[in-house]
Amino acid sequence: MAVLVTRPSPDSDRTADLLRALGFQVLLAPMLRFEPVPLPADLGQDTGVEPDDGTGREIGALIVTSANALRAVAPQLDNSPLKRLPLFVVGAQTAAVAREAGFAKVISADGDAADLRELVAGGVKQRSFRKRDTLLYLAGEEISRDLAGELAARGLHVVTQTVYRMAQVAALPAEVCNAFAANGIEAVLHYSRRSAAAFVAAAQSGGVEISALAVPQCCISAAVADVLREAGAAQVSVAARPDENELLKGLARALRS
Repeated sequence: MAVLVTRPSPDSDRTADLLRALGFQVLLAPMLRFEPVPLPADLGQDTGVEPDDGTGREIGALIVTSANALRAVAPQLDNSPLKRLPLFVVGAQTAAVAREAGFAKVISADGDAADLRELVAGGVKQRSFRKRDTLLYLAGEEISRDLAGELAARGLHVVTQTVYRMAQVAALPAEVCNAFAANGIEAVLHYSRRSAAAFVAAAQSGGVEISALAVPQCCISAAVADVLREAGAAQVSVAARPDENELLKGLARALRS
């Protein structure tokens, strides 16, 4: 029997490798498709002066909450001074992607979005940037929390720049539908509310909703779990912390119970 991974590529491949190393069989059904959004031309070029936000404020630092934001912008920033600025990221995985992409000053919260907010809010005291600077938040089209607003409440000026979108995938792969119909999937891993909702919709359209929701649904957060419970899933577990290691521990517990 297999574990189904619903997160988008290329993260799904990394998760699959982790699961196989733990002895699991794996099926992939990415429920969201990554689509980069072009940056404004002046942000992607080295103009010989410090980058600004279009109003004359210098950009003092960057913020990302997702490795996908880095995958979207890195190919566009080969000649941009933005890569030389401090980059605040949410966790270790995103930090690794940032360093691989050539960002020199990566500062990781090693936690969740709330930890990142506190880290950025302390950036002036740590002299990472000046209070009058603009912070450029490189974000997806769908934002789960108003990080810019939360930092504005701390007296910081944040500009949000959409750099990617995640388009919903309408159907499960045929091999996944067949595996559900044959009771060949023992659990499903969920990483976001949108991908969980897309999974439910695709299972319904593929005629495998009952079998798809009958197996353990392992979720990275309580907010993701709510989507599965509302859809009628009975075996829903939530990671102790919103990271993949805890999610995989939850998977092991769910399959032992």
